Amino acid sequence: MCGRYSLTSSIEKLAKRFNIKVTDEFRPRFNAAPTQLLPVITNRNPTETSFMKWGLIPNWSLDDSTSTNLINARSETILTKGPFKQIIKSHRCLIPADGFYEWKKAGKAKVPHRITLSSDEIFTFAGLWDSWEDKKGDIINSFTVITTNANSLMSEIHERMPVILPRELEKEWIKMDLSDNEVTELLKPYPSDKMSFYKAHRAVNSAMYDTPECIQMAPKIYPGESFNLFE
Repeated sequence: MCGRYSLTSSIEKLAKRFNIKVTDEFRPRFNAAPTQLLPVITNRNPTETSFMKWGLIPNWSLDDSTSTNLINARSETILTKGPFKQIIKSHRCLIPADGFYEWKKAGKAKVPHRITLSSDEIFTFAGLWDSWEDKKGDIINSFTVITTNANSLMSEIHERMPVILPRELEKEWIKMDLSDNEVTELLKPYPSDKMSFYKAHRAVNSAMYDTPECIQMAPKIYPGESFNLFE
């Protein structure tokens, strides 16, 4: 799964990378987490960022409780599973990021790792979005990150990974018409040789922290030393 990611870019860099207007709501995120409002680029509005809640609320939902369960969508069932098959044709989005986090089991502990492109460039996850109206008549826009099987690099950490779209195929994902075969072809594991990872700082364990420490490498701890969260 993908439950945390980072986008530490400036407004100017993000706007130039995608040739879009980036609204003033944007700020760098070092530990983006579910339920937060985060920038996406939709097929309906591909010329500027839209801010949406991470965790999909399908338009037919009775309440917003689905949000925490639908932060990810499996690529293998995206064309057939209820919450996604209704929107895959018309509600696709790009989710800008420059890294994501995954936790590897080490005995009883789980060690956070940050995964990036080897080039450290901004990239995009393939995503879906939808609009839901609550009982007050307010519209909540939300999104989910599509995942796939881990490539050989990611399999050292976890069996799943988010779908990272090659830069040259980003516009394909958000064009208005895609066949089922075209969707399937785009939702592939990203090449291992273009990615890298490192053990991330312990600060990222808590969604309360959204600070530069989160993207730092984990400090080395030697026998007899204490660990300060932000040393």
